[in-house]
Amino acid sequence: MSAQSEDFDAFYTATHKRMVATVYAMTGDLVEAEDAVQEAYVRAWQRWDRLTRDDGDPLPWVRTVAMRLAISTWRRTRGRLLAHFRHGPDADVPELSADRVALLNALRELNPDQRQVVILHHLLDLPVEQVARETGASSGAVRTRLSRARKALGERLAEPTVFTTEGVVRHG
Repeated sequence: MSAQSEDFDAFYTATHKRMVATVYAMTGDLVEAEDAVQEAYVRAWQRWDRLTRDDGDPLPWVRTVAMRLAISTWRRTRGRLLAHFRHGPDADVPELSADRVALLNALRELNPDQRQVVILHHLLDLPVEQVARETGASSGAVRTRLSRARKALGERLAEPTVFTTEGVVRHG
């Protein structure tokens, strides 16, 4: 095995699970998250020399590619997601706590730009400046999106929520 392969394998092993969790939080769909992350790593492998030579840290590049792939897929498959929620999760999917379900539902209700900055900043603990670089937005725009997203999440998560077989019903 070459040093390049060993470097990539170590990078993949160290970052893969967190990357899937990040994209899953963004999309709410584990299969889509896994697919987007796998494709991002394939693309990273194809550019591995350049990513490690030019940028030093390939993680932001892989995260950006995975997020963009997930968002593109999410936009194309919005109808499939609605069907998924109408029919419920697959039988072999482990149960999520009510708090996690509420958080994922609240994240889904944010617009994609707000959802992305919340995940990058709060779940991955990236500074605002790095979130701005990865999203192509200004630091001020990131701060505005974060502020609006936190306000929306606070309102949604403060509302009493009832989970039924038909979906989520909010009272308040």
